Amino acid sequence: MTGISKSLRKLDDSSSGVALADLTFHEHTMKNLIEISKIVTKKKVRKIEIFDDYSLRNKNSKFNEFYEALQADKFKNDLDAARYLYGCSPTDDKYRQLKSRFRKRLLNTLFFLDVNLPAASNYERAYFSCNKDWTLVKILISNEAEMTASSLARQILTTALKFKFADVIVNCSRILRLHCSQIGDEKGFEVYDQHIKQYANILDAEIRSEEMYQRVVMDYYKPPSQTEGLLERIDTCSDALVGLSEIYKSPIIDYHMYLVWVLRYEIIYDYERVLKICDQAQVYMAENPQYYQESKLIFFHQKRISAYLHLQDFNNGKASVEKPLKLFRDGSEPWYKFMEYYFLLALHTDQYVTASAVFQTATGNSHFRKLPTQTRDKWRIFEVYLNYIIEAFAKEKPNLASQPRKTFRINAFLVDPILFPKEQRIFTVHMVVAQILFLLERRKFKEINDRIDRLRSYANRQLNKETNYRTIQFIRLLQQLSRAEFMVNNLSNTDKYYNRLIETPMFYRGQSHELEVIPYDKLWNHIIHTLMIRRP
Repeated sequence: MTGISKSLRKLDDSSSGVALADLTFHEHTMKNLIEISKIVTKKKVRKIEIFDDYSLRNKNSKFNEFYEALQADKFKNDLDAARYLYGCSPTDDKYRQLKSRFRKRLLNTLFFLDVNLPAASNYERAYFSCNKDWTLVKILISNEAEMTASSLARQILTTALKFKFADVIVNCSRILRLHCSQIGDEKGFEVYDQHIKQYANILDAEIRSEEMYQRVVMDYYKPPSQTEGLLERIDTCSDALVGLSEIYKSPIIDYHMYLVWVLRYEIIYDYERVLKICDQAQVYMAENPQYYQESKLIFFHQKRISAYLHLQDFNNGKASVEKPLKLFRDGSEPWYKFMEYYFLLALHTDQYVTASAVFQTATGNSHFRKLPTQTRDKWRIFEVYLNYIIEAFAKEKPNLASQPRKTFRINAFLVDPILFPKEQRIFTVHMVVAQILFLLERRKFKEINDRIDRLRSYANRQLNKETNYRTIQFIRLLQQLSRAEFMVNNLSNTDKYYNRLIETPMFYRGQSHELEVIPYDKLWNHIIHTLMIRRP
């Protein structure tokens, strides 16, 4: 046989092999389709009730009305919803039936979410898809479609191994090991058994790392009176996580390790080390792009900006905040969170022109009106303080007065009774303090006394002694100012309260009760300075 004929024979043989493989693949695919179609025929649904683009365009639907009202943040409870939709009680059958059907439709919609949106990382998309398909595997098994379930499990496993989804790998390998035992595939059985043994250990380590992280988070938000032995507990968790990360190669363990170390240093106000841990975490993310998770990137960027806020470092903070602002879509939730920290950083470091520019950009965005009510209220407070800054410093800083701003009716604000809901009481305090600042500029001391009396009542009866500790100390200082009839030379008993502010520095982690639009110690010094240079 000539060389040419041998080559032709090999080519013919290989072509036959490919054709045979294709035929086998198509046969298996057809068997899977037949298996699935039998399930659907037996248990088919009359209609899939979801919220898609088509159904949401039907403006006359009660479902659509309910959906859009929820999106617009119009309801706080069932009473609001029932009255809005039907003008009835929340116990009325027509409202209860609508709510039940609406909930079912909303949950059904979750199965059809678009995971290919630009905001989602490959890691997040892959994990969502794996778990969605895993649900299908369980449905197939429960309907005795083992062959199709095993075929889908193999596809899921390929993706799970690429991204090291230990939980998914163990689940799929168990199904496939069982399938191999049933068809006598010893080689396949050993492969899947090895996956189970390897990743079960990793999964156990991930669960332990998750537990440690969650314990630290619980401690992180505890009030000071409940933090005895806090650092020792966090140190134990931190060291254990380092040990786990050295033994097991898992992005879940690695992320938990970085998260815990950031929280550890933040709790002791060691912001320089917070910045170093954020650096290390972001290097890890850059070196392991397959494990990139947007939520983790947001966390580390936010902690970095927070560190510069507490360090009062505007230049580095500005450079740090502008990078994530370019990464996230204007008007998105993380974008607004970074803008909030940017605004506070500028205001706390006397960069008032920058603060004004940040405020205008944030509130001028078309997505601002879609923000949750509490977030919009926070920016409303920022607006009031910014207008005070412009009024108080316009003569010293002429460029401030030229900043574009919305119409702000000071006289209307000063007679506003100001009353936020109970859960936002701290917002009421901030606005009453702002009234005091404006009234100081106008030398209306009697009206200031009325506001201080109101704040005193809050401090005595309604503010939490621990979570609102700094706020209460500031109110006590204002009380001393009132007793001294706003004469700085007559002030007494202020060192005690002022020293408490210095000894317990501002600690803002994004929670409303921690917010200080201007740090209280700095604001107190400003008030004293204002009275000294302007009191007749």
